[in-house]
Parts: sequence; C-alpha cells; structure tokens
Amino acid sequence: MKSVILRLDGEWTEIKPLIIEALTNGLNHFLVHSKHNQKIRELGNVKIYSHIPDNDPDFIIVERGKEIPKNKKNVILEFVIKSNEDLAEILETARQGVENILISSETWKVIPLENLIADFQSLNSRLLVNVRDVAEARLMLETLELGADGVVLTPKGTDEILDIQKLLMKKIIVPLEVAKITEIKEVGLGDRVCVDTCSMLEPGEGMLVGSHSRGLFLVHAEVFDTEFVASRPFRVNASSVSAYVLAPDGKTRYLSELEAGNEVLIANTEGLCRVAIIGRVKIEKRPFMLIKAEVQGESIKILLQNAETIRLVSKDKKAISVAELKVGDEVLVYYKKGGRHFGRLVEEEFIIEK
Repeated sequence: MKSVILRLDGEWTEIKPLIIEALTNGLNHFLVHSKHNQKIRELGNVKIYSHIPDNDPDFIIVERGKEIPKNKKNVILEFVIKSNEDLAEILETARQGVENILISSETWKVIPLENLIADFQSLNSRLLVNVRDVAEARLMLETLELGADGVVLTPKGTDEILDIQKLLMKKIIVPLEVAKITEIKEVGLGDRVCVDTCSMLEPGEGMLVGSHSRGLFLVHAEVFDTEFVASRPFRVNASSVSAYVLAPDGKTRYLSELEAGNEVLIANTEGLCRVAIIGRVKIEKRPFMLIKAEVQGESIKILLQNAETIRLVSKDKKAISVAELKVGDEVLVYYKKGGRHFGRLVEEEFIIEK
C-alpha cells in the first residue's frame, strides 16, 4: 500500500489535532524534528521520520552527500532533482541497494518522473516524493498508473488530511479478460488455503489467484448460501499453498506466506479492487481439481478444492461452481505477460511455467 508521511511543524497545540485526525483515518507516519516525538508516540502506534538521529526516529533521513549513520537499517536517502544527471545518480543509488529514496524538485516535470517510476519497478528500492499539496500528491501516486511508493506532505489542516486519505482509498483498477477452459481433472489431496478477511465481501468479488504469475483467475468469495453450508462472505477458498495471489502493491505473493494482519487485494467483475485486512488464514488437506484455461494463446492453470462452494466467475460475470464448470466455459482472469522476481513483474524476463 502507498505511504503518506505527514510533515509536522509547530507547537504541540497546533499539531496535536492534525495527528489525532490522521490516526483516526489510518495515517500514522510522521516527519518531525521537534521535541514532540514522545508525545506523538503516546497517541498511538506511529512511525517517526527525522533528519536528526538524536530524535530516535524509526526512519532517519539523510541528505545526499552526508554520512549515513552506522547501524541504521531504516535509512532514507534524500535527493533534490535539478538535472538529468541527478536522475541517473538516483537510479544508480537504488541499484546499489539503498532501500528508500526520497526525491524533491522545485519544478516537477512529468516525463522524467514517468521514467523514474518505470525504472524503479524493476528495483528493490522504494521511491518517496516530497509534494506541496494534495493535487501534487495525486500526480505522484498515479503517474503511469503505478505511481511512487509514497509521498511526504505538510498538511495545511484537517481537511487536507481527509483529502489525502480519500486519495489513498481510491479504487485500483485491474484489467480482466476472458480465458477458455481447456481441461478439468481431479488430482488428489493437497494443502488448501482459505483466506478469511476482516471485511464483508459482496457478490461478484474475490481474489486473483493462479498457479502461474502471468495468469490469475478471479476466485469468487463464499458469499452464497448452499443446501449444506451457510455463506461465509468474509472468505475466499483460494487455492494451494504454492499458488500466487495478487497483492495491493501490484506484486504477487504465495498463499502460504499470508497471515493475519496482512493486506490482500479484493477484485470485482469489473476489475475494480479494494484492500482488505486478513483476519485468519486456514491451511487444511483437501481434494483438488486442476483447471487449465487458454488466454492470448497461452495456457494458465489453477488448483481449486473439489467442492460445490468454490466458484470462478464466468464471461457474463456470474459466479460458477467448479462442480458445474465444463471444458469450453469462459471465465474472467487477469493476464500479464512476463515473469516475477520476488513478486515484482519483469515483463522482459524469459520464464517457462508449466
């Protein structure tokens, strides 16, 4: 999920209402240089950022050219962009393994920013951007539909905190397309993962899951009552422990990695997505069905529990039980050519998944 770091300056009576409003709306990252750090920590579970090591911050911000403190894991290297040479240095710094980079510019230009965001997608560094207002934050978070990993903003009041929170809650759109079922067969027992969220899911919603990172099926939530089982509208009976699931940051994760407190992406039949918190993950031995489908001339697969309550979503956007699924049926999938490296998409990578 994108990060919003709120820069706070002023007396305690001035910044306390902003902190309370931020915490109420789920924003808990603060950049402060004052003596108020401890008071802020007393208000909730927060992350403190500072240029001053003596403030005992969770993240220390170091300007380019200055010495990086030893034994500081959470270092953010700060750059001011004035030329293309600065952009090249930022990329080289990221390639050298600096985990967090904060950039600023007096006059943002969209094309260099697009190039920088695109290049960061193949790196393991997070790109943070100093912004002046919510409009600029929107530009930074939405450029190339990928956006920067986070922004640093000085809120002018509680209204601006509400505006930035609404911006973060803006729905993600994932393009779905149709795949044709080519094979269905029983394959025996395996370890199946149920993902129980802290949200009530609606008809038409589910998670994007698959055996191949390039092709993820929309697996429907268990929102329907059956003759034998009541609905569990918080649950997606997903797939095997080795399957991929699409996460809110655009990366894939193995289902076996998920646990309570993690975030997961919920998608609907239109490709509109929202973020839900996981409340529990259940792994149990269950009988599996192997389902193969073809999309854009490529074969993709998923293993699903052999039970009538497990559903995919048909071409006409209706939930269809795996017990009723037939060869030739068409279902909704998310397809993105390329491979994954530690969950990140690498479109030009040569990879074979069978």
